[in-house]
Amino acid sequence: MFKSSLFKVKKLALATTLLTVTGAANAGYTITLDDGDSLTFGGYVKADARYTSGNIAANDYWYGGGTVLDSDISNFGIAVNETRFNTKYTHGDVTGFIEIDFYGDAVKGGGNEIISNSSKVRLRHAYVQYKNILVGQAWTTFQNTSSLAEAADFGGPLVASAFIRQGQIRYTNGGLQLSIENPETYSSDGSAVHGDDSVPDFIGKYTFKGNWGNVSVSGLARQLQTIDGSESAVGFGVAGRINTFGKDDFRFQVHGGNVGRYVGVTASTDAARNSDGKVEAEETQSIMLAYRHFWTETLRSSVFYGNTTTENRDTDRSHFGVNLFKNITKQLSFGIEVGNFEMANTASSSGNTMGGDSNYVQFSTKFVL
Repeated sequence: MFKSSLFKVKKLALATTLLTVTGAANAGYTITLDDGDSLTFGGYVKADARYTSGNIAANDYWYGGGTVLDSDISNFGIAVNETRFNTKYTHGDVTGFIEIDFYGDAVKGGGNEIISNSSKVRLRHAYVQYKNILVGQAWTTFQNTSSLAEAADFGGPLVASAFIRQGQIRYTNGGLQLSIENPETYSSDGSAVHGDDSVPDFIGKYTFKGNWGNVSVSGLARQLQTIDGSESAVGFGVAGRINTFGKDDFRFQVHGGNVGRYVGVTASTDAARNSDGKVEAEETQSIMLAYRHFWTETLRSSVFYGNTTTENRDTDRSHFGVNLFKNITKQLSFGIEVGNFEMANTASSSGNTMGGDSNYVQFSTKFVL
């Protein structure tokens, strides 16, 4: 008993004295314990000053949806909700990881702008990985995170990107990944049956890697639950990040088929009514392109474009932007971005079909732990 207690004290002492900064900026701070285990703390602090002008209601960032207004408005705001914190515990072949941010109530946080601007904590990731098996909540296997554009606006053109975190069981063997993931049939017109999904989503992905970059090919198979019964759905994705000249790179995503909620962050639904009023799996086409150029070692820019269209709902949504980032130190950077977000063929808040179009300029300060 005494020996066990002494060991715990010694372990705590090491944890408070062996705090070191790792080489990679995104790796955070690692605590090395005397039994070979380690704790890593990471994340970043990010503040955004954002001005929007147009007839789409202002958000902290553009995603695949929004509220179209009957007239143009202008809005300026400063927010820090994207700030996040994560910790990783490594014990031999076992890794536990958890991450939170402060978008706890959809996009706008949990507070108000009158007094405190408080924000609720939101769980992003929580998983355990043992060798090549991962169990918990993480990015969907369908997604290639390296292909996301670097942007001041969170995630860049999410309107055309695969972007989902959810519960899953994933197997990895080299470039091959197979998973079963949490099912959910999403529809904005009442054609889906919520909470009646009994078959998990099946996803497979193979990633080709080299010193040239990487390209992944993904496929998913699902069983949707609609008011007309079960509906089979299959979709595909091709995404990658290709090194070009110097430190520059080209990033892309192409998706098609019944990808539904997996792509566009509400730009597409899983099920929708066709012209005959019958509910069926929605057909979606999306493309995202981004090019990042380094002007100097500490100055870089990205230009990006994303578009998603759907067949039954006749959705057509686009986002483009260009930015400039300057690293003051390895961990501290400032950025500015200008762009446009458009929602064609979308009814306004009063029911008029007019579509939405808004421009924005955003200044960002980011300190990476």
